[in-house]
Amino acid sequence: MKLYATSIPQTLPSWATVISNNAGLIEVEINDKDPAFHSIIEELSTEIEPVIIGVKAGDLCQRFSIEMIDTNEEL
Repeated sequence: MKLYATSIPQTLPSWATVISNNAGLIEVEINDKDPAFHSIIEELSTEIEPVIIGVKAGDLCQRFSIEMIDTNEEL
């Protein structure tokens, strides 16, 4: 899984790796097989819609002080 951010903390969790940092756009790859990542996901899981359980990307980013951008947003 990848996230695109405009800012990240100096120290990222072991399951997150910066892939590139070009023109202020930081690409972060998440190792979603890492047990530490799974425990965070379990902790942040909520009912997003009736009968749908998941984690909002914004909640995950907020937890680790990552400022995410919306790649679907029109410029």
